[in-house]
Amino acid sequence: MNPGERMRLQTDRLAVSATGIKDVGLYATASMALIVGFTLLTGLCAAVRIPLPFTPVPITLQTLAVLLAGATIGSVRGAMSQLLYILWGITGLPLFAGGAAGLAVLAGPTGGYLAGFVLAAALTGRLIRFAENVWTTAVVFLIATGLILAAGWIHIGIVLTGGDMHRAFILGVLPFLPGAAIKITAAAILYRSWIRLTSTRGRK
Repeated sequence: MNPGERMRLQTDRLAVSATGIKDVGLYATASMALIVGFTLLTGLCAAVRIPLPFTPVPITLQTLAVLLAGATIGSVRGAMSQLLYILWGITGLPLFAGGAAGLAVLAGPTGGYLAGFVLAAALTGRLIRFAENVWTTAVVFLIATGLILAAGWIHIGIVLTGGDMHRAFILGVLPFLPGAAIKITAAAILYRSWIRLTSTRGRK
């Protein structure tokens, strides 16, 4: 069990301990704050948008937020942060890439990636407990990123290319592999740095 997993377990034990309902309320409040925080971080990362002329899907930093959400606040809360992100976006808040909003975004070219965010955050939270260093953390993030790209690929194949999965791969996966490698590396370094920082503080 890595330090991050131990910290989450300690927090969860506090929430259900016999110290009183006040602790449970504080835990629920803190959990909601973390969920909302990563929802807003995902929206902020969506504002960093690089359009590509050969695909309707832009490059953004959203994947970075998704990976960090699952790793730092766990499977359930990480997935909830992404569900809340989608919910706020479809109800009108301009949180999607390029300031887009509305239900139509889910049916558009990027809808599959949005669904993948929820799954990837949940998967990351499950797998990160097995990561003991920056390399194994990067492997976890690679698997989760692959899930996001796969969801986007399938969705583009359905809504955009009429079932031509080769063309869907060219439009929805291939252009994003170099950026994915950079974001995986950055997320792994940030997460391991956070683990080291919190572990050091915990020993003081």
